[in-house]
Amino acid sequence: MWPKISTNYSPNFNAIKRSKKNIKFIIIHYTGMKHESSALNRLCDNKTKVSAHYFIKKDGSILNLVPPIYEAWHAGKSNWKGFKSLNKYSIGIEIQNSGHDNKYENFTQKQINSTKKLLKYLKNKYKVKSKNVLGHSDIAPDRKKDPGEKFPWKELAKSQLSQWHNLNENKLKQKRLILLNLVEESNFMMNLSKIGYFKILKQNNNIKKRNIIRAFQRHFRQNLINGISDQECLMISKDLIKS
Repeated sequence: MWPKISTNYSPNFNAIKRSKKNIKFIIIHYTGMKHESSALNRLCDNKTKVSAHYFIKKDGSILNLVPPIYEAWHAGKSNWKGFKSLNKYSIGIEIQNSGHDNKYENFTQKQINSTKKLLKYLKNKYKVKSKNVLGHSDIAPDRKKDPGEKFPWKELAKSQLSQWHNLNENKLKQKRLILLNLVEESNFMMNLSKIGYFKILKQNNNIKKRNIIRAFQRHFRQNLINGISDQECLMISKDLIKS
């Protein structure tokens, strides 16, 4: 059953149509604003120069702000698997949530249900792979935290709507906080670049490195976000590459 979608068009998009085959990613965001009406107004205000293709309200209602055949302005400076400026190659979904700078509440079950329906519809229509359904923080770890560690990536993966590891959670926890040696650390960062995260060229760039690790943890190890790699993170990265 396809989702019910209403229109609330935004003027913020590139007027040149793009090829359907160029749509390779779906990027999940939260609005990061306390009030839903303010968030929607911002996405539809031509002065802000920001938008998304879809907006999911607290009650689960789905609004189409920009037709996917046009490029919306949601990703900003971004990088994934060598693709830069992912606006060109992606569909953006904004979900109402106050975000980390406010109280960062749980997403409502109605929002999650609508997200699942919308993803199923978009993945089928545009042939987007599950591993290419990403968070804003994945593609812009230096700038963004959304949709954050409360977004149910694991639940989506059970419906083949996103990527998740196949490891036993209890066994994984036994490896938590066991630090990596230098070779393992290098292998872990190499694994992250294979998954799609931005590859760090200068090994002494500790701030960028920690941001990337935090982004990975927000997506795949959600109950501890510390920016420090350990054996648990290494095992997860290895399994994701296998899958």
